[in-house]
Amino acid sequence: MMASRTMASLGYADAVAALNSLQSNFAILDAIRKSGKKMNEQSIPEMIRWARKLGYKPSDFNSLQAIHIAGTKGKGSTAAYVASILSQFASDDGPGPSKIGLYTSPHLRFVRERIQINGKPLSEDQFAAYLFETWDRLAMDPTSTQPKLTYFRFLTLMALHVYKRENCDAAVIECGIGGEYDSTNIIQRPSVTAITSLGIDHVAVLGDTLGEIAWHKAGIMKAGARCYTPSSQRDEAKAVLDKVAAERGVELVYVPVSPELTTPDQADSPPLLQADFQRTNASLAIAIAEDFLRQKGIVRPDRSLILRGIQAARWPGRCDVRPEPENSITWCLDGGHTLDSIQVAGQWFASRRPKTPARSYLIFNQQQRDAPTLVRALAVSAQTPSSSSSSAASASHPTTGRHHSRPFDTVIFCTNTTYKDSGFKPDHVSINTNKVEVDRLKVQKELAQVWSELDPGADVRVVKTIEEAVQLVRLLSGESKQRNSGDEEESVVLITGSLHLVGGAVEVLEAEQEHGDKSHCQVDEIAWR
Repeated sequence: MMASRTMASLGYADAVAALNSLQSNFAILDAIRKSGKKMNEQSIPEMIRWARKLGYKPSDFNSLQAIHIAGTKGKGSTAAYVASILSQFASDDGPGPSKIGLYTSPHLRFVRERIQINGKPLSEDQFAAYLFETWDRLAMDPTSTQPKLTYFRFLTLMALHVYKRENCDAAVIECGIGGEYDSTNIIQRPSVTAITSLGIDHVAVLGDTLGEIAWHKAGIMKAGARCYTPSSQRDEAKAVLDKVAAERGVELVYVPVSPELTTPDQADSPPLLQADFQRTNASLAIAIAEDFLRQKGIVRPDRSLILRGIQAARWPGRCDVRPEPENSITWCLDGGHTLDSIQVAGQWFASRRPKTPARSYLIFNQQQRDAPTLVRALAVSAQTPSSSSSSAASASHPTTGRHHSRPFDTVIFCTNTTYKDSGFKPDHVSINTNKVEVDRLKVQKELAQVWSELDPGADVRVVKTIEEAVQLVRLLSGESKQRNSGDEEESVVLITGSLHLVGGAVEVLEAEQEHGDKSHCQVDEIAWR
């Protein structure tokens, strides 16, 4: 079937369907996790073979002058900052880059967001054309019993192919998982490398210690390219990074937070910089971009252009604030999904809560990681500090309704399913979760029980879909305002726990804006006690 199609007859929906056929299902991924199988040492040799089939040697990608970024937290934000800074120096006839590629993952609304050029995702037509061109060159056949190229590996090769065909002379490449064996590590001669803040994640494939994880991330270090990393890295990670850098003859540079990015009042900062950790990412991005620009002959990059690039950077779904003034609701979205990033997301949300009376809501899901641990951490970090609250709060005993610092008045747990009636858009289809558990709302009911034990006075709800969770917030917010007639009560909402959840929420909120109406689906609440 695949061999008989013509590019003219196939569009974006067909491209997404073909790409989705490359996803690994839950049973396969679960077996790998349970077996303790580590990252495949043959992954890069396999990528090289696939690249040759596509028509490239690894050295062909040297012309992209890649900026390769690994890390646990903030690598996508850092990549976005770097691309935005470089765009301020873009030039067709000067020393600056003329075409800047940006490859990131995962996507929020559309898979084509992952492959950008000069700040814009590929169009639907471009994405479909390049996908099927790549597909045909690789002779992909999802019905074959032979080992197939996985979803992320395919997209990595497709992105590199796009950047070569489009004559990009800079490409900011974000690693997927790890670094040493990540498919993006087919890049042999990057111009600059960077490792963002490290933490514990993907333990089944990277290991369960910071040292093991740091070793994988350090795998992107290459002789001849400086590597930059935050000075705030933990000592255990620094020891490994230093060792690998010495072994590979790489100059490792520790980057402090730039004084230029600190302001007396966070509200005066660009939206993406209103969280402290983003200043770490932005400072790292400045060091990376300056190194790249020096290599291009721009010895003293204009600081005003660099700061303009930082201010212009946008990274949806991370420290993302979306006002809905007609309903007096502010949506705060952050895709934090590790223990560290959840704690930071909670602190960021607490810092944004208005001083005036306001109702706060949480929409949360995490289908694969240790969700109860994340929820307990969030219950602590999202509390607004007050003189009456206990300074000894912990994940197992947070301050609750006895203080005005209760983190959320209403807590809603849902799945990552976007819409009540139609389920997922094709771009959001994922087969790497346990469908039985999702259908039974097993995780959501467990989390509801955990939260009710943490805060017995909280209003805890369970719904099936993101659309229903959003609608439930609007219903409850409206009812609260009616009860307090005359008071302009504001509602603030944190949506966090998973980038897939945040992506679905962005889809719901933006689709409503595009179609001119807010969600009016019937909300079916699920009994969980």
